[in-house]
Amino acid sequence: MPKDGYSEEIEKEVGQAEGKLCTHRSAFSRASVIQAFLGSAPQLTLQLYICVLQQEITAARSICMVLSLLSIVYGALRCNILAIKIKYDDYDVSVKPAAYLCIFMWRSFEIATRVTVLVLFSSVLQIWTLPVVLVNFFGFFFYPWILFWQSKSPFPENIEKALSRVGTTIVLCLLTFLYAGINMFCWSAVQVKLNDPDLINKSQNWYRLTVYYMLRFIENAFLLLMWYIYRTDIYLYVCAPLLVLQLLISYCMAVLFMLVFYQFCHPCKKLFSSSVSEGLLSCFKFLCFICKPPKSTILTEKAEVRSENTDEAWSKATDSQKGNPHQSISSNA
Repeated sequence: MPKDGYSEEIEKEVGQAEGKLCTHRSAFSRASVIQAFLGSAPQLTLQLYICVLQQEITAARSICMVLSLLSIVYGALRCNILAIKIKYDDYDVSVKPAAYLCIFMWRSFEIATRVTVLVLFSSVLQIWTLPVVLVNFFGFFFYPWILFWQSKSPFPENIEKALSRVGTTIVLCLLTFLYAGINMFCWSAVQVKLNDPDLINKSQNWYRLTVYYMLRFIENAFLLLMWYIYRTDIYLYVCAPLLVLQLLISYCMAVLFMLVFYQFCHPCKKLFSSSVSEGLLSCFKFLCFICKPPKSTILTEKAEVRSENTDEAWSKATDSQKGNPHQSISSNA
């Protein structure tokens, strides 16, 4: 502590009760995330699927679905706060109510849209539901392992001293299993990095976030298109184009609230190397650069236009001379 130009070290003893309380609070946060995405998310999908097939929503089932949705949103919110505290562990992080509201709206729109899209697709194309789910799940499950193998890092041995190599492998598989389960329904704020000692990627990767939401939007649009083409008679009294438009707009609303959170409400936005607006501007510039034709093509087109204009002028001059021979002779004279 600086005092009168000198520094003085002060030690603070942390009691065992306070340490156990922090451990229990951290365990509760992780347990809420596990319960949300491995328990409430499948429950919500199943209940909504039954309601669609039976064309009836009972009071008990609606209450169950609302509670499941709130549980998933709460787990995603805890995941966001946990990711912020892990990445910025050296700072005193205080999350404001506006940030909680933005995260809640962001996750509500994202998860509700995703579950509805999966249920609509599975109600008309039951055979293709399992391949879609397996491709999504195993893609996110093996993605951290692929990055780990590409980095050529040694196998992590410092997770728990009491664990053997097999036990460590099982723990890592369970961690990536939870990571894949979260990314099935929404963006996982906590990114797994197996070659890191903390197993968490603490850097803010805007590129990965952008790619995820672009691919997820394309996937949702494709699944909705398949539902629109192969929809059955149970959707006879449903305005299908309006429903598709509402779901796509809802997903765009989720992205909008996410941008608002990272741009204005993130508790550590001043520590970002680049803001969301700068990232969007760079993306727009990159897209404009891709869509813009090369300079060689522009110069070739300009040269062709000039040659065509020259040819037209020459042909007009020739025709005028042929049409007025006396005028040309007198002018020569």
